[in-house]
Amino acid sequence: MNDRIKRGERREPSFDHESGESRDDFDMRVSDDDRPLHRHRAAARPQPRSQPVRNKRSGGGGGGKRRGRRRRSLLGGLFYWTMVLGLWCAIGLGGFIAYHASQLPPIDQLTVPKRPPNIAILAADGSLLANRGETGGRTITIGEIPPYLPKAFVAIEDRRFYDHFGIDPIGISRALVTNLRGRGVAQGGSTLTQQLAKNLFLTQERTAARKIQEAILALWLERTYTKDQILELYLNRVYFGSGAYGVEAAAQRYFNKSARSVTIAEAAMLAGLVQAPSRLAPNRNPDLAEKRAQLVVAAMADQGFISQAAAKGALTAPAEVPERVGAGSVNYAADYVMDVLDDFIGAVEGDVTVLTTIDTKLQGSAETILVDALSAQGSKLNVSQGAVVSLAPDGAIRALIGGRDYTKSQFNRATAAHRQPGSSFKPFVYLTAIEKGMTPDTIRDDSPVSIKGWEPENYSRTFRGPVTLQTAFAHSLNTVVARLIQEVTPREVIRTAQRLGVTSPLQPNPSLALGTSEVTPLEMTAAYASFANGGQSVLPYVIREVRSTSGKVVYARKANNFGPVIQPQTLSMMNTMFHGVMTGGTGSKVNLAGWEVGGKSGTTQDYRDAWFVGFTGRLVTAVWVGNDDNSTMKRVTGAGLPAEIWGKYMKAAHAGAQPVPLPGGFWQGAPKTIFGDGAPVADAGAPAPVQPASSDRAWVRPAPQERNFFERLFGG
Repeated sequence: MNDRIKRGERREPSFDHESGESRDDFDMRVSDDDRPLHRHRAAARPQPRSQPVRNKRSGGGGGGKRRGRRRRSLLGGLFYWTMVLGLWCAIGLGGFIAYHASQLPPIDQLTVPKRPPNIAILAADGSLLANRGETGGRTITIGEIPPYLPKAFVAIEDRRFYDHFGIDPIGISRALVTNLRGRGVAQGGSTLTQQLAKNLFLTQERTAARKIQEAILALWLERTYTKDQILELYLNRVYFGSGAYGVEAAAQRYFNKSARSVTIAEAAMLAGLVQAPSRLAPNRNPDLAEKRAQLVVAAMADQGFISQAAAKGALTAPAEVPERVGAGSVNYAADYVMDVLDDFIGAVEGDVTVLTTIDTKLQGSAETILVDALSAQGSKLNVSQGAVVSLAPDGAIRALIGGRDYTKSQFNRATAAHRQPGSSFKPFVYLTAIEKGMTPDTIRDDSPVSIKGWEPENYSRTFRGPVTLQTAFAHSLNTVVARLIQEVTPREVIRTAQRLGVTSPLQPNPSLALGTSEVTPLEMTAAYASFANGGQSVLPYVIREVRSTSGKVVYARKANNFGPVIQPQTLSMMNTMFHGVMTGGTGSKVNLAGWEVGGKSGTTQDYRDAWFVGFTGRLVTAVWVGNDDNSTMKRVTGAGLPAEIWGKYMKAAHAGAQPVPLPGGFWQGAPKTIFGDGAPVADAGAPAPVQPASSDRAWVRPAPQERNFFERLFGG
């Protein structure tokens, strides 16, 4: 065969059936030297050709061992890669946590942020008027409140509070299972400590980053504070809706009482509220709030925080939110306190209590009377707003109403609205004239007058001829006061008004006599106080004392005597004229029987403003009505609606009080007589006799032929 190969006659083996020789036959036939590869293949065959070859899919032989090895190899690989993946996940999670932890301040530098200070504003009797500040209520210690109040929060928000370390794995697992079953977020796994951490340091966003930081901070809080300290911090920081931060603010907001006085039912309602303050607010959704409170009561009883009898009582008599009455006028007084507080104590660093001069009874009475009057007559008379200021003669503010309804308008018309006072400004002109040597019996002509084109007219459009200053004052004659300001000069009148306490800019022109320069109700009341206190200067004040929560006196008002601004003889003449307004002039319908009273009405052009300002030896009160847009009213005068409000308020304020005289008394002049119809009457050139304050002035009726002269002379 080798010779054939060498000669090029090699024969290739055939593998088809036509050759008659199989591949195996050929292999056996070829010598070892010619085909070593085929020799190895033949030697490796496990069976002779005559035996059948086993199917690879059969269960015999070594196939089972190979499958077992493959199975073990697969499980091992799966375990290996699971461990690798878990390790990388752990590394990634650790890096994620480390990154967000690095965004926090260093742990050794962490401190609980100071709670924004609260200013508790108290009435003169010590009752709470309002809270001011970002929180809506003062800080309260856990020892001040009943024990069931903090336990209500533990029962519904974190029942394992005293057992966990800031993070509760059991609670998280329970919440996760509940949420998966409900296919939603029905429960949260955050502990009270985590909630506190969020409130103290973080935002309200729901992200994984925030949750990680929350958990880290919760661990820090647990390491730094005791459980009771954490709970106290929580109770003072959690938000209850309606601007109330902390349980004290919430108790005052919803139940008008301190957290120290809440019942079990009220405590349960407060605890249930924090889950969703807007949705569960008892003043908005009382039914939802009560259902949530029932869950809290049940949880408290289940955990042994209250007895079953106490729980039954709380469920039987649920908490009720008292209906708020009134227009919230105390907030006008509270706002004014905040306006002036900085002047006395500077920046507020911690919680303080401010004792004011506000009398709650007078405040409530003034609000009710003003609101009722505007409700009854406002629409008919086109009057939408009003203000009332009432002072003690020394300047202490007893009542301050800055508008009809604080919830609708927080603009304080009593202290910030500059309005024309009309004829209520005339006393400053008359005071200046008397200080220049005139008396109430000085005569001036009530007749048409023209001053550089300005021609003031009387309200009645009529003229009385020669009249005394007292008559002109009582009947508010415009022509007479226009002549007076020309005599004494507008600048002298401005000095007089400023001396008595008017601080608003005043224009030195003749029309100033009719109150064309704008002032505030508080200014006018303070200026009139000098007529009620014996002629002393008055600076209105509302703050008596300021104390810190520890009881330290931060500020205490001292009695201030700024000295006299009206001389005694002048004061008695002015009060005689003021009293004439109340006994026979524009204020006669609202005079207080048995009291020495002075007052003056004021009406501006086109009926845009109407005033009545009056006083006794006990109170000085100003009433203003009008519209914020300066639109005209329907012929409302100072002697009308404002005088009516003033009279009702002053009558209520003086009910049961012992009458006191006005300091300085009334002016006594030397009477002269002339004879008419055989009877003596007072002469225009002599001082008018002063009658007791409890009766009107009695005049001898002149004969018919003399009546017109005396009516012109004495104002009818």
